[in-house]
Amino acid sequence: MKQITVCGAGGRMGRRVVRLLAQDEELKLSGAVEAPGSPFLGRDAGEVAEVGCLGVFVGDSLEGAKGVVVDFTNPGAALDHLQFCVEKSFPMVIGTTGFSPQEEKMLKELAPKIPCLLSPNMSIGVNILFDLIDEVSGLLGSGWDVEIVEAHHRFKGDSPSGTAKRLAEIVASQTGGKPIQGRKGKRGKKEIGVHSVRAGDIVGEHTVIFGGLGERLELTHRAHSRDCFARGALLAARFVAKAPKGLYTMADVLKFNRQRG
Repeated sequence: MKQITVCGAGGRMGRRVVRLLAQDEELKLSGAVEAPGSPFLGRDAGEVAEVGCLGVFVGDSLEGAKGVVVDFTNPGAALDHLQFCVEKSFPMVIGTTGFSPQEEKMLKELAPKIPCLLSPNMSIGVNILFDLIDEVSGLLGSGWDVEIVEAHHRFKGDSPSGTAKRLAEIVASQTGGKPIQGRKGKRGKKEIGVHSVRAGDIVGEHTVIFGGLGERLELTHRAHSRDCFARGALLAARFVAKAPKGLYTMADVLKFNRQRG
């Protein structure tokens, strides 16, 4: 049975990961971490996730961690956890978003030293959307306008979402366009508009609009609950537990599953 340590165990995503681990027959929660000063410190991680006592108590560091480390925290904490995993040769899954360019550089220097998977979105559906957007952008070319609209709950800290940024990068690589966050006035030539909505408890929605003259094509992914992200994170944990050193994405996991099936 593979062991999993969850960083951010008291957060929205961390609690979902713990809940699914409590039901998993192949994976077992072996550690839970929260930030110093968190009200969840010292509590049973299962009780925090409302699945009953699991015998794993929330600590404020990775000391004593076992198995694969799954991180849904913040950029600074995630980098600290990555450094620890590199020192201890632990595999890691990073679902944290909002890294600055400098933090991304540090992350990409450290991550290949261990089996590490980094993805702005762990959902299987969103990662299929990435492939579809790549294909559609290449087919339509630069003659179509592209707008990306993402919506999340009011508590989300980063804007635009990591997923929206990745979608914009994919479109830009195919069309030569330039992502622009928001817009006032007339659309600029080859601009890729990226728009953020923050309202209520929206789990996550992403729509890519391809606008032509006389027609429009839209591709949308809607997350009904955070379980889709948590399931993807656990699928990623299974993958890195067996993978050689390197930096991976969910695309590698999907290819692995197709080959295995």
